[in-house]
Amino acid sequence: MKFMLMMHAPRGKGDWGLANWPPRDIKAHIDFMIGFGKELAANGELVGAEGLAGPNEARIVRADAKGAPVVTDGPYPEAKEFLAGYWIVDTPTLERAYAIAAKASAAPGPGGTPLNMAIEVRQVMAGPPPTE
Repeated sequence: MKFMLMMHAPRGKGDWGLANWPPRDIKAHIDFMIGFGKELAANGELVGAEGLAGPNEARIVRADAKGAPVVTDGPYPEAKEFLAGYWIVDTPTLERAYAIAAKASAAPGPGGTPLNMAIEVRQVMAGPPPTE
């Protein structure tokens, strides 16, 4: 079964507070993420993963009545968290996806303290839902 694990990071002052961390803490966090990705790949569980640009670069797109794109700033300023990155993993059970998400959640933050970030876990659909 494939699952998408979405890492929701808390906002700092309009962006992720990581930019204000000491350089050694940023390096430790990035090193953890690189090692985590390598571990998932070695286990044959990693389908794909990407970090995302900060919310200051996000845009919301909707089609107008003629189908043309209408682009606005986003996500909304009142959002307390934003999507910082994701993994798509292929695991035999939902419980394994939860275990992977918990490890990602515990990525080190300032001073090495685990961040315990929210990781949303959703199954990737293989096709349309069954009909009765």
